[in-house]
Amino acid sequence: MNIALVGYGKMGKAIEEIAVANGHTIGLKIDQDNAADLCAQNIAGIDVAIEFTGPHSAFENVMKCLSMGLPVVCGSTGWLEKYDEVKTFCEAKHGTLIYASNFSIGVNLFFEINKTLAKLMSKHPNYEVSLHEVHHTQKKDAPSGTAITLAEQVLEALPNKTKWVNEASINASDLVILSERIDPAPGTHTTTYASAIDSIEITHTAHNRKGFAGGALLAAEFAATHQGIFTMKEVLGI
Repeated sequence: MNIALVGYGKMGKAIEEIAVANGHTIGLKIDQDNAADLCAQNIAGIDVAIEFTGPHSAFENVMKCLSMGLPVVCGSTGWLEKYDEVKTFCEAKHGTLIYASNFSIGVNLFFEINKTLAKLMSKHPNYEVSLHEVHHTQKKDAPSGTAITLAEQVLEALPNKTKWVNEASINASDLVILSERIDPAPGTHTTTYASAIDSIEITHTAHNRKGFAGGALLAAEFAATHQGIFTMKEVLGI
């Protein structure tokens, strides 16, 4: 594949390393200094774009890629209030979009474990559920997109929880997400069910960015050969 990297920070560089090692080429690199270079003239011969920027630019980047007929894999978080608009535009353009709050294969398997555990715990309201996430200090959004995905899975399964909050709460219907920003942590997410008798805890810990980069590349390979709107469930066949 010939890949456009939209966002050339730490994640972009990690994706580049893995992509080149797997025989792919990077035909275009976009960062905040050359954003205007993401244009029709420069995407000639590009098979897929991988977008990792931030909440301030992700929506515009994704819409621009779709408008040019370029399949796009997006890992930016913090912009999902506009996801339905992007989805509608993608469908109208018969384009290809894969969005994930986290592309790590391990995290996506963790999502499935989280959903299963939440369903099991729905019959045991004496356990209080909470979420905890730790990322590096350069992480722009809190809670993380991964933590929000985990929280939404829990909310779907537990009728006694109505919304998530990103702070301590005495409201029994709140699902608490506690966020910490500590260097150099790539990312740790924990779901805890605690009672007076015992606790159940599941945790995913990233040791480096390679898992995220490898999953994003896997998604890009899928996007380059499929048309439509997908998630990592389809990419991984879960």
